[in-house]
Amino acid sequence: MHKPHHAALQRKAQHRLSPLGLAIIGLISSAASHAQSDAAADSLPSINVTAQGPRQPRASIAGLGDGPAWQQPVQAQSFGETTLRNAQATRLADLTKLDASTTDSYNTVGYWDYLSIRGFTLDNADNYRREGLPINAETRLPLDNKASVELLKGTSGMQAGESSPGGLVNLVVKRPEGRVRTAIVSVDDAGDLLTSVDIGDRGGPNNEWGLRVNVAAERLNTHIDNTRGHRQLFAFAVDRQLAPGHVIEVEYEHSYMSQPSVPGLSLLGTQLPSAHDYSPNLNLNNQPWTLPVQMQGDTGTVRLRNDLGQGWRSTITYGEQRLKSNDRAAFPFGCSAGPDYLGDRYCADGQFDLYDFRSEDELRLTRSLLAQVQGKLDVAGMTHDLTMSALRSVRLTDVSTQAYNQVGTGTLSDPYSAFAPASTPLYVVADRHERTTEWMAQDAITFSPQWQAWLGLRYTQLRRLSAPTDGSQATPIDQDLTTPWAALAWTLSPQTRAYISWGEGAEVEAAPYGGSYSNAGQVLPALKSRQFELGVKSQRTLQTSLGHLNQQWGANWFHIHRPVAGDVGGAYLTDGGATHQGLEGYWQGRLGAWSAAGSAMVIDAQRDGSATDGVNGKTPVNVPRRSVKLSGAYNWAASLPVTLQADVVHEGARWVDAGNTVLLPAWTRVDVGVRATQTMGPQTVTWRAGVTNLFDKRAWRESPTSFGHIYLFPMTQRTVTLSAQIDF
Repeated sequence: MHKPHHAALQRKAQHRLSPLGLAIIGLISSAASHAQSDAAADSLPSINVTAQGPRQPRASIAGLGDGPAWQQPVQAQSFGETTLRNAQATRLADLTKLDASTTDSYNTVGYWDYLSIRGFTLDNADNYRREGLPINAETRLPLDNKASVELLKGTSGMQAGESSPGGLVNLVVKRPEGRVRTAIVSVDDAGDLLTSVDIGDRGGPNNEWGLRVNVAAERLNTHIDNTRGHRQLFAFAVDRQLAPGHVIEVEYEHSYMSQPSVPGLSLLGTQLPSAHDYSPNLNLNNQPWTLPVQMQGDTGTVRLRNDLGQGWRSTITYGEQRLKSNDRAAFPFGCSAGPDYLGDRYCADGQFDLYDFRSEDELRLTRSLLAQVQGKLDVAGMTHDLTMSALRSVRLTDVSTQAYNQVGTGTLSDPYSAFAPASTPLYVVADRHERTTEWMAQDAITFSPQWQAWLGLRYTQLRRLSAPTDGSQATPIDQDLTTPWAALAWTLSPQTRAYISWGEGAEVEAAPYGGSYSNAGQVLPALKSRQFELGVKSQRTLQTSLGHLNQQWGANWFHIHRPVAGDVGGAYLTDGGATHQGLEGYWQGRLGAWSAAGSAMVIDAQRDGSATDGVNGKTPVNVPRRSVKLSGAYNWAASLPVTLQADVVHEGARWVDAGNTVLLPAWTRVDVGVRATQTMGPQTVTWRAGVTNLFDKRAWRESPTSFGHIYLFPMTQRTVTLSAQIDF
């Protein structure tokens, strides 16, 4: 769909899926999967930030232990299946509605999702996990078979040897947990229609077998022109208890999606156009030869859990992900029709260069093998919760020379003018073959009931080869990374804890091919990010005159510094850094029939040390100064229980350009929903009706600079969704 992203070009690999990999996928498709009692051991720390949905008060991440979330010296959230349904969240981009620190970073119809946490865009190749294993998120990741989606905020060097410092996303699949019989039908006023089935049960003389199957089919459509498509999902999870304390788990999913994409608009010269001047239905990818973006994924894991006795346990997990995609679009990029070429925006009169972009038969493969041992030791009156692990990963990306050819000059005054296609592949990119070995050790030390400390270290050996698709010389990368982490926590009062933490993260880059850099292919020194965090968290029940108030709350300050790579005099080099510091807070509570939740972030982000004129001291693009996400619900307990829910999403003003000359105004959106639960004999039906963007607000939702170009994405127009969930 898009002009090749220069940072992404370094991630291209040169080998296709091996016969062994195909055999393993076949094994995953037919083997057995998961013990629910141990699922939390691979989860991120969990706190709920929405008014409705199952509570998940216990959490664990990379050896921090299995204690309640309020005890953990990190900020993380877990959004369960019911929470996502009630919030009308159907893709990862919808998480921006639920967490104030998470915002859009180039999210559009018909393409994969980009998230920004604490002002840093997550790397889709490095910052995503599934069942705790690395995956590639350069695809649309389905949520139909996911039990929860977890967010970890901040520098993640303890959890990932190479990653950008915004945070991590982990997907947790649904596992066998007893009898489940659920069917869902959902439709909206744009013509989108979803049907899904979720079936699970346990069997055997001692219930040692478990099975969970998820199937979904969706006719995709939006109010935007030319966005009809479809998707399907088939997934299963099986587990088998081999003996007490010994469980083998297997799960697999196959997904497919086909839908035309929607490119963003842009600045008109130096001016920010009004969102009211353009139809929210506008899609510049609307040529007679427009083809859909197609994404197919096959992913699975095999895990063996063993109770070693005396408080020690081991886990061995193998995972494999195989992605295939066809990425194509009629793509607007820059403007050469005016007196001066504008490479990052449209001309002042609304003209733009239109390109025929096609990248066919892209293949991305990720294989990972994780071995982990956890246990406790008592030494000198102190308890040590130890975690040691080794992770071996292979990542391959195989692409071909792409088509990226100008077909003409379009204009916003006549956006659907037809042009002849130009699909000859001439744009050189790079394949990537990468192998990493990561060793991690962490000790959670309990000095007393009030004091606890964590010390951890991850050592990563990275070997990467980037090979241009024109056959020119490949670029090897051979780097070793060390990312330490430490934290100290003090229990102030019952179920209230203050903490301070420090950690490092690392990124590895080389000057990309396909551009005009004088040092194309040259390897940069490792980019080491550093984070300090200070916070307090609590989870308590208070007795009030109106009853018990169950609440969770927290507040924290963070400071992250990250080196930045970019164009320095025609070469791709380290160019200073970016410092993001801010305050975050959250609260959620339930009192009788009322429940409410809220989260907020205020951030100060600045560039420093750059050789580029007019950048130092300026705020990076697309980082809102503040963000507030609120949710409230009231439940009528009657013969037909009814719940009303309202959500308010507010994001502050943000800069559109690196020189901070154009400011995108703040915006606020209101969503509402109503649901009723009806018992019909042995069946329970949950009816849901929701309205996104109730007041049909017209605004620019985000303004990312992606692929070297400034983009503007409008807020989705008012959409009404109706659904029925049948549990039988």
